[in-house]
Amino acid sequence: MSDTKIKQLLAELTLEEKAMLCTGKDFWNLHGIERLNLPSIMVTDGPHGLRKQAGEGDHVGLNAAVKATCFPTASGLAASWNTKLIEEMGVALGKECRAEDVSVLLGPGTNIKRNPLGGRNFEYFSEDPLLAGDMSAAWIKGVQSQGVGTSLKHYAVNNHEHCRMTVDAIVDQRTLREIYLPAFEKAVKQTQPWTVMCSYNKVNGTYAAEHKQLLDDILVKEWGFEGIIVTDWGANNDRVEGVKNGQHLEMPSSGDMNTKKIIAAVENGQLTIEALDKSVARVLELILNSQASLEANTVQVDLQAHHELAARIAEETCVLLKNDGLLPVSAGKKIAVIGALANSTRYQGAGSSKINPFKLEQPLDEIKKQFGADNVTYTAGYHLNDTEDSAEIAKAVELAKQADVVFLFAGLTPKYESEGFDRQHLNLPQVQLDLINALGEQLSKTVVVLQNGAPVLLPFVDKTAAILEAYLGGQAGASAVAKVLSGEVNPSGKLAETFPASLDDVPSQPYFPGTTKQVQYREAIWVGYRYFDTTNTETLFPFGHGLSYTNFTYYHLKLLSGDKTQFNESDSIKLKITITNTGDRAGAEVVQCYVGQKSPSQPRPAKELKAFEKIFLEPGESKEVMFKLDYRAFAYWHKEKAAWIAERGDYQIHIGSSVNDIRDTATIALETGIVAEQPNFALATYFDPAKRDFNDAAFSALLGYDIPTPTPITPYTVNSTLGDITNEPLGKPLFDDMLSVFTQMMGGDQNDSAAEADRLMAESMVADMPLRNLPVFNSQQYSEGQILQLIASLNNKETAN
Repeated sequence: MSDTKIKQLLAELTLEEKAMLCTGKDFWNLHGIERLNLPSIMVTDGPHGLRKQAGEGDHVGLNAAVKATCFPTASGLAASWNTKLIEEMGVALGKECRAEDVSVLLGPGTNIKRNPLGGRNFEYFSEDPLLAGDMSAAWIKGVQSQGVGTSLKHYAVNNHEHCRMTVDAIVDQRTLREIYLPAFEKAVKQTQPWTVMCSYNKVNGTYAAEHKQLLDDILVKEWGFEGIIVTDWGANNDRVEGVKNGQHLEMPSSGDMNTKKIIAAVENGQLTIEALDKSVARVLELILNSQASLEANTVQVDLQAHHELAARIAEETCVLLKNDGLLPVSAGKKIAVIGALANSTRYQGAGSSKINPFKLEQPLDEIKKQFGADNVTYTAGYHLNDTEDSAEIAKAVELAKQADVVFLFAGLTPKYESEGFDRQHLNLPQVQLDLINALGEQLSKTVVVLQNGAPVLLPFVDKTAAILEAYLGGQAGASAVAKVLSGEVNPSGKLAETFPASLDDVPSQPYFPGTTKQVQYREAIWVGYRYFDTTNTETLFPFGHGLSYTNFTYYHLKLLSGDKTQFNESDSIKLKITITNTGDRAGAEVVQCYVGQKSPSQPRPAKELKAFEKIFLEPGESKEVMFKLDYRAFAYWHKEKAAWIAERGDYQIHIGSSVNDIRDTATIALETGIVAEQPNFALATYFDPAKRDFNDAAFSALLGYDIPTPTPITPYTVNSTLGDITNEPLGKPLFDDMLSVFTQMMGGDQNDSAAEADRLMAESMVADMPLRNLPVFNSQQYSEGQILQLIASLNNKETAN
């Protein structure tokens, strides 16, 4: 959109209109200016489908949402390692948005999976920033190709749900740059999303919604972001400070509360009109970009074609974790299908991303289609509400004895993983474990099919013949599973996250999720496989792992630049390797390229993913895979120099089928002109992460300053949460009132497990809600003045005591 048009509109807008444009009109819509032909545009939830709400549009339940295609969630999408397929999904999402006059789809979720207990991990791609960035860029490219905007989220360091609205994430600058920002950086630089959504939390003492370093210095000035920065719903803290520091749009509507504050700030000189115009100009550009698509809206959506696309995607998200030869299962076998999830599938996550699918497959039905109904028997084996039932277990055991093969469906019901709260453990529900234990000798002919959004512990891993991770496969995930089990589809998914052998092995676990006011990222760069691989810690299944029904052989890794080269920031290194399908089935392999420095002066992982490619090969077919590694592939972030540094010396380039299955390695000597520094002995414990002695002194040295003291619970402020004051006589009625409001918002699902998840989510969200948000989410009952009076009364009581 031309600068001339924006300047013209800025000249015609009143101060009141400018202030108004910087906040939402209601829950999902932006303000328009009718006299200037600026429409009110709609934004709505994704990311794995369109969740457009009817009516008042402030509900999370399914019943109020339009019918749409429910694709696999991000944890599954990333397991495909197929960016072209994810882009194709984005195109379909964009078309469905266009058909419903939605201008911005809120996604993708790009945050790093710091810990497998993160309640929203199903909505995020990976523990690795390169893979997360590539997936995000592909998703955005697809959606925006249809003239629909996206909202890259949640920026930044939003890695758990507990107290997410006010918690302060304490993280050092190197870790921020190497782990938590690169996925956002890649997506911004490659695709220019129309919007970036800032997270609720503080980062090193400052709310993300007004964080100058994150918003203005890095996102806009350093990465060149051209779109608008929008708050997560209720993430605004100080509206005027937000405008000053690069936050352009507050969502949802706060009525005229913050509009008045912006006007007053301009009038009293606290905020310059130039600073306000920067925000307004970006909002105007978003509206104008959206207007073009709305006026040209001739999109016809073929939902059946999108269902078929969802099925193709789900096929590639399935990860074959283990196979002792039982899979694939040939026709004519007597099959026992066991597990309530086979007939009441878990196909998506819980929370604000819930999609109302226009059709939904069930695994039992699809297995009958695939293998013949006469060959298939079924029993639930357990109850989704976790009620123990010995009779049902006995029935399942008897059914298994009579079958040639058992397909046992297990996984996490909504109450175990959801937006709003974190998981308490990595276990499957006890009723499912009891069933599996009872099957005993039948496990040698059993395939366990998992439906879950994040890693689980599998104490039966050595007893069962095969394990298929289906993740949350969307509305067409059931047929994908059936085709993989039969061999019609050769599985090609690879884990985008480590499955730890024990929760205690996870390096962030002692600090996760922290206290109600602060979380310390003491493990620093030692996240996911970077820790497990470097320390040789045994895992249940490693990052990048996934089996196939065929075999792939890697030949002749060659560095095209030779094994020694001059290297600076504008240079790159090319390498190639040949992959051959040596089996008797067509299949796909994800070729993974890792880099490690041989003798680093700084703590560095043994391997870091720097490139990958998914290739499809017929039996006997070979393909040459080329990789190009730039300067960043060899560099670390130097805190003092505030720059990426690649030291001179030897680096190893590993090519493999997973981080633990390296097929070939080459060493290259880089002459970068940068001599290795003397190691900082204050960081000694970070050089030896296996000891996990990330003590106060070491963490302070990493930060470069003393560890901040967490914000005290009292005296109460506008950022005190309802959970903080719930035991106060004045606080309990507020908590109960808002719980009623949010419980109604969560409504819409009927089954017991989903209802339980909605209750837990509502309770968690209300407990974590800062008092400043009461006038935003319940403006009819609470004003800002009333909340300030309440806080004064609470603090007077504290003083009196």
